[in-house]
Parts: sequence; structure tokens; C-alpha cells
Amino acid sequence: MPGVSSFRSILFRAARGAPAGLLAAFTALAVAELVAGLVRPAAGPVTVVGGALIDRTPAAVKDFAIRTFGENDKAVLRLGILAVLAVIAVGLGVLALSHRRAGAAGVLLFGVVGSVAALSRPDSTGIADALPSAAGALAGALALYVLASRAVPVPARADVDGGERAGGWSRRGFLVAAGVTAVAAGSAGALARFLTGRRGRGAVASREGLVLPAPASPAPAVPAGVGLRVPGISPFTTRNADFYRVDTALAVPEVDAGTWRLRIHGKGVDRPRAYTLDQLLARPLIERDVTLTCVSNEVGGPYVGTARWLGVRLADLLREAGVRPPSQGGEADQLVARSVDGMTLGSPVEDVMDGRDAMLAVGMNGEPLPFEHGYPVRMLVPGLYGYVSACKWITDIELTTFDAYDPYWVKRGWARKAPIKTQARIDTPKPFARPAAGPVAIAGVAWAQHRGISRVEVRIDEGPWQDADLAVQDTVDTWRQWSYRWQATPGGHTVTARATDGTGAVQTEQRARTIPDGASGRHSVFVTVP
Repeated sequence: MPGVSSFRSILFRAARGAPAGLLAAFTALAVAELVAGLVRPAAGPVTVVGGALIDRTPAAVKDFAIRTFGENDKAVLRLGILAVLAVIAVGLGVLALSHRRAGAAGVLLFGVVGSVAALSRPDSTGIADALPSAAGALAGALALYVLASRAVPVPARADVDGGERAGGWSRRGFLVAAGVTAVAAGSAGALARFLTGRRGRGAVASREGLVLPAPASPAPAVPAGVGLRVPGISPFTTRNADFYRVDTALAVPEVDAGTWRLRIHGKGVDRPRAYTLDQLLARPLIERDVTLTCVSNEVGGPYVGTARWLGVRLADLLREAGVRPPSQGGEADQLVARSVDGMTLGSPVEDVMDGRDAMLAVGMNGEPLPFEHGYPVRMLVPGLYGYVSACKWITDIELTTFDAYDPYWVKRGWARKAPIKTQARIDTPKPFARPAAGPVAIAGVAWAQHRGISRVEVRIDEGPWQDADLAVQDTVDTWRQWSYRWQATPGGHTVTARATDGTGAVQTEQRARTIPDGASGRHSVFVTVP
């Protein structure tokens, strides 16, 4: 039957072309990562293409990814890139059975895409960053060409290579070529991992060998009563391992502190400065408990945490460079912080220099910053969302104006200035919980950094607002725990919380998206009492 015969032909072609295409793609990626290990690991094709996709993704899509996948968003993106590459590789493999040159050209085209993406990255070091993608594409194209030549039909005469025939093609010849390709690609990949690991050893060693000095201005002791003994409530201090991470770095930068430098320059800087980590550590350090919040945090969301930070007062460094805030006649009203991966964040100079504990942090909860949180140095400004204040892996500070420059997130539709909004979160009971009738502890945390929390209220269904009991406040820059004892009655109930900050402003009930300057609204959970 012609239809069955045609279908079998398609299956035979797919069975030969798919492995050829996938092996060629594997070869391309392995060789590219090997060259990246020699040149610069951050120039690997998956990293640069992923970074380019992140840069060009609309803010609403990024926000959706963070809401949906949380801190796994980068792993999902990597898997997505690899899945797309696998599908395309299968298609090119099938194409190459009939048109070897066209299949190989398709692989080369992806090398061009990777090279262009590498050169477009803000941290690009030049033409060398294009080499990994170009070298990988050449290797992949060659592999596909050779494998396809072994997978096409051979003349139906005696076994010229001693192999078994299946549909007129040499199975043994193809398997030998595929095996050699797989071994070569696997070896290249293993060597790439070795080289990349060796490059990172200096950074790891520098962190492991770093001894943090004692602060000249220690954090006040956390007062008794700052933590409530309510099961399910968030601890006052967030462990480093549990602290949220939201950034655009597809691969976490591992910076060797021995080679790290920070430059301060720009408008109104009379005396440009450059610092090493040792020079910063030799200065008087401050230690403070500060709660950080991500602008992508939905109402009731998890992207908030408190840590004890150790660092250098940023305002002192700026004054030494001759910087004055706008209120004192300074020329610059925006501080642009740049990361080693090219990320830019813009902070109001007035806020950085108004007396709050803005700092360049070197320590987190008694240890050097983890790589994921900005080692060796990151910036933080209490009271501002992270996207305008918490630059990780910082390496450059430029003083400029809001009119002259839009940093990364502002170019993508987020607000220039972003003070953190007042929020209360219900930690317990969880949504759709089924607590027993009788006394039920409702508890959570509230925050309004740099203003403090003066009151938290709880409402059951549409009843009156009732005052919750507040834990002792540490500082106005940290969150505050609260609890309310509810006499639960059978049925379904909606529990809502609202906070009042230190200025007397009550948390709004007006719902707003995270874009452009942070979510607003009141957190509520629905529970059923049997």
C-alpha cells in the first residue's frame, strides 16, 4: 500500500536523521563550552542566548515567569532552550539525509545567532566572546555532514564494509561514526567542565579564605520578644540558604576577590576613586539587620527576607569622592550601579545619602556573601525595592541624572524610583487549610522598610478589623511579626490582614500589579473549619 510505504519511509528517515542531528547538536554545545572554558565561561552559547532572551523578554512575561516558576525560572529557561535546540537538531538531521550541505548550513546559522547574542551582551569583552558559538557551530556542522553521509543508502552490492544492511544503508558504518562522535563530544564536554571549574577555584578559594573584620558599628542586639512562638510563622532572620534570589544572571558570576575592583566616577565626582576588597575591609564597617524585598513579590509572596548585613557606608565613599546630594547642590540625582555581568540599577542619590544605612555589603548573617547573593560585594539601600538598590556583584558606580540615563529595568517599563510599599503577609494558616473549631493562631509578618510597622489588623470575612498583637520591633528597616487569636467557627472563612506603617499610613486595599513599582493590596486566605 502506497500510504503505508510512505509512512515507513518517513519513520526510517527519522530513525536515521534524528540521532545524527542530536549528536551534531551535542558536539556543537560541547565544543562551544570547551572554547568558552578557554576564553570566558560566561560566553557559552546557552548562557549568552538565554541572557539575550531575558533582555528582550517583555516585563510582563518576566513577571509571569517569576510568579509561575519562582527561583527555578532560570533552570526552566535553560531547559527550554535545550528542548528547542533538540527539536531543531532533529529537523536538521532529517534534512541532511537528502541535503547534507543545507543541514550543515542550518547548524552554522545557529552559530551566527550565538555569536551575535554573545556580542550583544552588556558584559561582552569583544570578538573573543563570539568564538565559542562559532567554533561549536563549525564542529556541529562537520559532525552532521559526516553522520548524514553514513546514514544515506549505499549501493546494493556486496557488503563493502562488512556491515549489516537495513533498507540499503550501512548500519555498522553509521554506528561507528556515531560512537566516535559521541566519545569526542563527551570528552570535549568533560574538559570544558574541568576548565570552567578550574577558573572558578580562585573565586571559591578567595571566599573560603576571607575573614570578615569585626564591625566598628555592630548591629544592636535583637531585642527579646522580636520573634513570636507561633508554629508556621517566618523566622525573624532568614537563613542564607533560604533567602530569596531574583536576578537575571543565567549563570551565577563567580568573582575572584583578589582581582575585583570598584570604581566611583561621574557627574559631581571631584575625586574619582577605585577600591580593592582589602581597601574596603580596612575601613570602618557597619553591621545592620535589614529586610530586603523584591519588586516582583506579589501580595503575600515569598520574595522578602531579613538578614544581618556587614558593609561599608556608601554615603561615606560618595562624600570622599566629592559627591553631594541634590538637596545640598549636588549635580547628580541618580547613582547607577553596574554588575560584573553588565546589569545596571539606578538609585536616587538623595535616598542613598539621607542618613539611612545604605551600604556596600561584604557579609551576610556572619559569613562572606554567598555567590548567589553578590560575592564579593553587593549594594543595598533600606526602603527601596531591590531592582533600584540591591546591585549584586557590583563593580562600578557612576553618578549621573535620571534624565540622562535609564538603567536596565527602567528601559523595560519599571518605575525610576521605587520605595517599598507597606505590606502584611499571613504565614499561618495556609490557604485552604482546615483548622479545627476553637482557638486558631493567625500570624505572619509585616514590613514597611525605613518607616516601620506600628499596627497590624485582622478581619474575618466582612467583620470588623481587630488589632493583632505585635512582636517587639527591631528597627524600622526590618519586618515585624504579628499574631491574632481567633475563635474559629465551622464553615468557610476569609481571613484578611492589613498593616499601618510608622507614618500612620494604612496599607491600601487597592490591588495593583507588580509592574511598574511593586504590588499593592491586602493579603487574604480562605480556610474551612470542619
